Amino acid sequence: MRSPGILVISHGSREPYWVEQVDQAVAKLQLPEEIPVEVSFLETVKERLIQDGIDRLEALGVTDILVIPLFVSSGSTHVDEISYALGVKDAPDKETDLMPFRMKARVHFGSPLDDGEDVARMVWDKVRPLSADPAREVILLVGHGSVHNGFFQRWEQGISSLAHTVQSVSGIITDHALLNPESVYDKAAYWNQERGHDVIVAPLFLSSGYFTSHIIPKRLQGLEYRYSGDPLLPHPLLTSWMDRQIRELLQSVQKQARSSHR
Repeated sequence: MRSPGILVISHGSREPYWVEQVDQAVAKLQLPEEIPVEVSFLETVKERLIQDGIDRLEALGVTDILVIPLFVSSGSTHVDEISYALGVKDAPDKETDLMPFRMKARVHFGSPLDDGEDVARMVWDKVRPLSADPAREVILLVGHGSVHNGFFQRWEQGISSLAHTVQSVSGIITDHALLNPESVYDKAAYWNQERGHDVIVAPLFLSSGYFTSHIIPKRLQGLEYRYSGDPLLPHPLLTSWMDRQIRELLQSVQKQARSSHR
């Protein structure tokens, strides 16, 4: 008999507000009551690390853990190391200190946010109040990025695709830039100084923190731009995005269960 449980994993932060935002988004999931949910963090949140979540779900008799990697991009090295430590892949693409987790349950691994209309609408909803004259504006998505080969390409692919979708949702020209390797200053300067557009900066981060409040403004020093610093959370569409992934993973578990009974 299969007994599924849900494990939402995100990075974690020492800031209680960061953790609360994730907890609140997960608390609004529309799930059958009998499915247990744990929210775990890669680091810094005591007694709520990934192994803690696995242990609590298995203590409830869960046989199949549906993992939602609540990260912005497939280019995150953390998504790679977590999938390895959960046994989803035989080896990580980049060396990691994360050891394989103790577990008996089967793992069904979802996808990070990357792109798609839900994510684009979240971005647009956050920057819409900054827009005054769409014909003269450009939205500049700013993501963390990665300097590691393979990871950089995944970041670039996801944020580039998302920029196209944001442009289609907002009707405003949309471009993208990464903090690693640094392209934020040059992109913003190009659109503002060379093309004469008002630059609206949209941080592609899950929750507020050091990157949204300090790093991005520092990279843009000396330029004209509009920026509220609003990350993706809080937003109801993030819960909808998780709901949809969970439904898809549940269908996969049910399909496997049926085929194993034949």
